[in-house]
Amino acid sequence: MKPVTEGPQNTQEGVDLGRRHALQAGGLAIAFLWLGGVGPVSAMINARRQPGDAAAALADGNPPFAPNAFIRIDTTGKVRLVMPSAEMGQSIYTGCSMLLSEELGVGLDQITVEHSPASDELYGIPLLGGQITGGSTSTRGTWQVLREAGAVARTMLVSAAATRWQVDPASCTVERGVVHHAASGRSLGFGELAVAAGKLPMPDKVQLTDPKDFKLIGKPMRRVDAPDKINGTTQFGIDVRMPGMKIATVMACPTFGGKLAAVDDKAARALPGVVDVLRLDNAVAVVGEHFWAAKQGLQALNISWDRGENATLTTPQLRAGLAESARHGKGIAARDDGDQPQGTLVQSEYQSPMLAHATMEPLNATVHVTADQCDVWTGTQVPARAANEAARITGLPVDKVVVHNQYLGGGFGRRLETDWVEQAVAFAKQVPYPLKVVWTREEDIRHDRMRPMYHDLVSAVLDADGKPIWYGYRTSGSSVLARFAPGAMGKDGMDSDAVECVAEIPYDIPKGKVEWIRHDMPTGLVTGWWRGVGPTHNLFVFESFMDELAHHAGKDPLDYRRALLQKSPRALGVLNLAAEKIGWGGQPLPARVGRGIALGEPFGSHVCAIVEAEVTPQGEVRLRRAVVAIDCGVAVNTSSIEAQIQGGIIFGLSAAMYSGLTVKEGAIEQGNFNDYRNLRINEAPMVEVHRVINAEPPGGLGEVGTAIAAPALANAIFAATGVRLYKLPVDRGLLVQSPDALKSVTVERANEGRAMA
Repeated sequence: MKPVTEGPQNTQEGVDLGRRHALQAGGLAIAFLWLGGVGPVSAMINARRQPGDAAAALADGNPPFAPNAFIRIDTTGKVRLVMPSAEMGQSIYTGCSMLLSEELGVGLDQITVEHSPASDELYGIPLLGGQITGGSTSTRGTWQVLREAGAVARTMLVSAAATRWQVDPASCTVERGVVHHAASGRSLGFGELAVAAGKLPMPDKVQLTDPKDFKLIGKPMRRVDAPDKINGTTQFGIDVRMPGMKIATVMACPTFGGKLAAVDDKAARALPGVVDVLRLDNAVAVVGEHFWAAKQGLQALNISWDRGENATLTTPQLRAGLAESARHGKGIAARDDGDQPQGTLVQSEYQSPMLAHATMEPLNATVHVTADQCDVWTGTQVPARAANEAARITGLPVDKVVVHNQYLGGGFGRRLETDWVEQAVAFAKQVPYPLKVVWTREEDIRHDRMRPMYHDLVSAVLDADGKPIWYGYRTSGSSVLARFAPGAMGKDGMDSDAVECVAEIPYDIPKGKVEWIRHDMPTGLVTGWWRGVGPTHNLFVFESFMDELAHHAGKDPLDYRRALLQKSPRALGVLNLAAEKIGWGGQPLPARVGRGIALGEPFGSHVCAIVEAEVTPQGEVRLRRAVVAIDCGVAVNTSSIEAQIQGGIIFGLSAAMYSGLTVKEGAIEQGNFNDYRNLRINEAPMVEVHRVINAEPPGGLGEVGTAIAAPALANAIFAATGVRLYKLPVDRGLLVQSPDALKSVTVERANEGRAMA
């Protein structure tokens, strides 16, 4: 099947600014679609003026033209976009700039992008219920609104020019920030019109650009932040410098829920450059004139810990409890289509490990607390949450807390939390100077808000032809949603993220039963969102199991899926496209080389990945190639689509190959990239991305590749070796050939060497 080539839907009709438009949800977005503590969803991220706009514009220097929370134009004609989403490498600053540029009538090079202040009211994403960057919702959440915002501003600027010239606004055009009236040869720049446009009322309707006239949307564009990142001038949180600032690094109790008992800091205080030693109930920080002094001081401390009730906790204990819940716990049904029918029953059991985020930029925050204000400089996915927590700790009103968001050196869900900000504020309260708190890599990994571990029981009933007529899915794990956003939990206690991509599937299987068994971790072991959230774990299990069913039925995995996708044309489209591009069923593959398929519909998109892998006789896995077909609806920046899928696939393959956190004596054992490995450059496969072009609303991208990577790899390993992997990361010991086979390979290679000689 060839990619669909029809263009995007026509949206040229006038847009009623009093209406909000439903956006296709998926993944984390579904979990958060609720009215959660920040007022009605309709009050968020709006192209119209909102109650808080005036105060925000005033705080921003009161630019003459600020028609909404996003656009600022001064009398020089400079255009600034105040971003509702955080930039953490996903290129959303570029995508949003393109949406605004397309409708405002300026070049991408004419827009300056700025981080937004903390405000749920002005910058809250309706899909997530607050000012949150996550769940692959940034494009879905801004696609309509930022285009409308640009159209609003363009309409008002054109009206200002038409009024001055006494002409019909319809006779005017806009190009690169200049309003033209061709009939009279007159033109005025946005800067010249800013004051007059700022005094006009909000238009009731605006005209959006017809997709056939798009100049930017759908094109491959360079990132707006690339030049500064290349020359090193981009400021991440860890780069912040303030006059009089000191730097601290910290150590928290290694066990979950443990406390600080005592500290002997005499040796640390004697070191050159050490300024102070600060304490909290569960952590200690050494303050230095520079990071090295702080780190040396930290190592010189003699610390006694109260290791608490989890002092003997181990991974096998956690695993046993989780397995018990999965097998015997009472589940909450996300789907139940009735009794299990008669037929051939196939059953399997899968395990997924705890995972760290391990972002390139370790956690950090710079905080200055005074009697009447708290300033926080950090990179966060949740600025408003960070401000609220800082207010709680300092006792200041939240309007006296200023969060200066920075570029994020990776997020992956880790910076949806605020624990490191809370800790930095608590330390900064104790000193009069600005304090930068930087976690070491070891602290970052060992005190992560880990991706939960899971235990899954999956089954299916097959008819006489091997076709599934019923499937069962029991997943057990902790609930991140219950802690992060309890108001989003279902009335029956269901965590929708826990069953995302298995409660609803693209395959035509008539009946099914899907259950989640909540299994909370011990006190102090806090789990959090990890890139791909629920779909990452569920797709590994379900798509591995689909391959099991194909093998049981004696069918090719591609043909088996095709037969079940006749009622899901978009899913079938990406399956066929990926198979075509990799040449499935063509030339025979070498021995111990296999290809694995995985298909899913995470985050409002449709994706199929096919991984080609070789497994050596010694059990080493070599990633040869990955082909991904993506249907994410209307494309904004095609370069970003390719980059996000490539990065997501590599991130997911890296975790599947190497990543897993283990617990011994109540503490995480791993601490750096030597024992929490990532794929290295020489290990990364070539990743091809092929896009289906259609008119559907935009889907998510940032987590799609990660969610689909592990099952494609596991299925490729099975195809190469006949060994089914029921847990991650890859256990190479299971993939080693027998001694006889190894001996045979050795003799064969020796003969080949003599023949070549």
